[in-house]
Amino acid sequence: MKKIILYISVYPIVFLTLSFFFFGCSSGKRSLEKGNYDQAVYKAVSRLQKNTGNPKALKTLNEAYRYASDDHLDNVRQAKLSSNVLRWETVIKEYEDLNNLAEVIKRCPSCRQEISVPERYISELAEAKLNAATIRYARGIKLLEENNRLSAKQAYYDFEKADQLYPDFKDVVKKLDEAYWAAVIKVIVQPVELNRSIYKYSNEYFQNKIYQYLENYEQRSFIKFYTPKEARKDELIPDQVLSLNFDDFVVGQTYVKERVEEVTRDSVKVGTTDGKDIYGTVKANVVTFEKTISSAGLLNVTVTDWRTKNTLTQEKLQGVFVWQDRWGTFRGDERALRNEDISLIEKRESLPPAPQELFIEFTKPLYAQLTDKIRRFYSRY
Repeated sequence: MKKIILYISVYPIVFLTLSFFFFGCSSGKRSLEKGNYDQAVYKAVSRLQKNTGNPKALKTLNEAYRYASDDHLDNVRQAKLSSNVLRWETVIKEYEDLNNLAEVIKRCPSCRQEISVPERYISELAEAKLNAATIRYARGIKLLEENNRLSAKQAYYDFEKADQLYPDFKDVVKKLDEAYWAAVIKVIVQPVELNRSIYKYSNEYFQNKIYQYLENYEQRSFIKFYTPKEARKDELIPDQVLSLNFDDFVVGQTYVKERVEEVTRDSVKVGTTDGKDIYGTVKANVVTFEKTISSAGLLNVTVTDWRTKNTLTQEKLQGVFVWQDRWGTFRGDERALRNEDISLIEKRESLPPAPQELFIEFTKPLYAQLTDKIRRFYSRY
């Protein structure tokens, strides 16, 4: 498992709203009457893109844009007067909506004849983003000073948001790293040990699958997983230990069942007498062999608090894999055989999978259960 911090942020990209192209042939009048002024603008623009002289759409555009602008600017004024600490993010949303309206009008020639210079709020938006980032950053600093994990986690989100709003704001990248390590849970993952060397390769396959999952999981969480070797190298003091041990497992438990069934068929020619065909019943015994090879294991999953040694969670997970083969033979008159009997008799006993493969197969359902267990347990952190 690599010791690399991969921040959990998903940076939002502001796309120009183009959904108005899918509003059909409406001029936007109905949206205008309902007070959905932004939507009315987009619908009117969509109509005017197809029919440049549509009088209803031109009238709707004029009225809807005026009302939309008034509403957004009023929302800006109210947000600035609000006591909400995150009020500048509301201001950002309103300015972005106004700029999107201006942009779609700008891209429509007939719309620009009706509204020649739709106003854009570039400097106002930049100022609002700076103010919002400043508040997020300050709140993150205050949360970090509380010196506890939950506050550090919230501080991380505030620093992350500050960086999204205003990239490279102050030393926000450094603070992101500081908050992450203050919030992270460090877990040593004890490898699954097996005494039987024949399954060493298969166990390594299972173990590597687990490590791959944990590596992907930690990239989206505040959990950091370490192998014992990594922990020793870094002289790490962990928070928890995740132990995985097979309580018991069996590979290749074989059962063979033999079943004999008598089959008959009537009106079959069985001979000739005095030039006449003789018909009768023919019989055969169909012998069916069914081989079942079962492999199963019980994996004990335990998470322990490193400091108190208390067990935080423990669960036994069971994995089972059953390999089956069927073939057959017969004794008697083959004319009595049914189609399904013939298909079975034509088969030959198959070579079963190697023990290594059987081990891997029964660990697959274990892997699914284990990853679900880990996801559920660590989601609380």
